[in-house]
Order: sequence, then structure tokens, then C-alpha cells
Amino acid sequence: MPDLRPHSRRTFLLASSAGMALTGLAVPLRANAKEAAVQLDKYEPVYFTPDEWSFVLAATSRLIPSEGDGPGALEAHVPVFIDRELAGEYGSAKDWYMQGPHDPTASADRGWQSPLNPAELYRKAIPAFNAWCESRWNKDFKSLPPEQQDEALTALQKGEAKLAPELSFFFATLLSNTKEGYFADPMYGGNYGMQSWSYIGFPGARAGFTEWVDQHNVKYPLGPVSIKGERA
Repeated sequence: MPDLRPHSRRTFLLASSAGMALTGLAVPLRANAKEAAVQLDKYEPVYFTPDEWSFVLAATSRLIPSEGDGPGALEAHVPVFIDRELAGEYGSAKDWYMQGPHDPTASADRGWQSPLNPAELYRKAIPAFNAWCESRWNKDFKSLPPEQQDEALTALQKGEAKLAPELSFFFATLLSNTKEGYFADPMYGGNYGMQSWSYIGFPGARAGFTEWVDQHNVKYPLGPVSIKGERA
């Protein structure tokens, strides 16, 4: 599990955003411009059941915690992003090649190695992981204290929390979706108020920077702009 203590948060986020800029997002983002951003406690999930929603709130809040000098996953509405993506074409793997054979032990460059689409992966993996937590601590994941939640996620990452082979890369998928929701344009549900962009100094979808080309070692003073033209 990545080291997400407050002192390392900015390094982790900057490295994550750089990697995503080079490789592109792992999911085909689909905007829903008709849905305005809502407060997290008032959001009605479109895919997750109440138990699944509670798990995702708890898990993402440990992957990018609220402690520290930048926004956490909950402040950035990462769970909203994941819920909307799973309810759409990403969740159903609409444009993916899903025929077997599947080899869960294959390297990541071999593509998606499960007969389950992402939505099915979450639906099956969450209760399986909760059952593992209950077998160890007599509590499901959301009911564990933060330290044990971190321990559980670390065990999931390392494969010590034994899940069925087709669920074995649930942690990698959850972490990837969490980072995507943290850095994506707000029109996709996450990065609420462009807090993540503001924190790392990313200008967003500004149309031009010609006046800054020759200004070296000068901090860019303007805040980010979303694809829809909203300003932080």
C-alpha cells in the first residue's frame, strides 16, 4: 500500500498525476453535464448499494486520507466519481475485449485478466474482502479503526487477504480509480471544486499560456479552470 502519511502526500500526488499524464487514464471517462455537484453526504449512489457505498467511502478515505495539508479523497468526492464510472460504459466494459482465456497472474501490460467487468469486480470483491476482515477482526472493513483498515488494505495489496483469482487485482483497480477520481475534471464527479488541481498547482483546461512561455522560474499565479469553464 502506498505511503500516504501527511508528509508524503504531495510527493505521492505529484508523482501520480505525472504518471497519469504520461500514460493516460485507465478508464474511458464519460461526462454527465446535467448533474451538478452535490455534497457528499447528500449524494445518492447510482450503482453502489448502501453497504458497497460505505465500503468505498471508508477505503478511499484511507488511500488518500483527509489528514495533511491537501484535500483527501472524500473532500475531492472520489467515491462519486467511482460510482458514476461503474454505472456507465467503464463499469460494463462496453468497449473492451473480454473473451478468455484469463490469467490473473499475467503482468499488467496484458490487459484486463478477469471474466468480470469492473462493476462486477467491485460487486463481488467488496463482500469477499469484508468476509476476510470479519474472519480476522470480527468486523467488516468500514467498522475497523483506521490503523486496522490500513493493515487490511495492505494485506489486500500484497495478496495476503486471499480472494478468488478473478478478484485478485481488486486493490489495484480500486487504487487506480481513486487516483483517477482525484485528478479528473470535476465534470466526471470527482476533484470537487478542483481542490486537487489547486493543491498540486495544475492549471486545468486553460486555453493559452503564451504570455508565460518566456517567464522561467516564476510561479504561475492563476488557479485552475475546468473543461466547462468553471474556475477554482
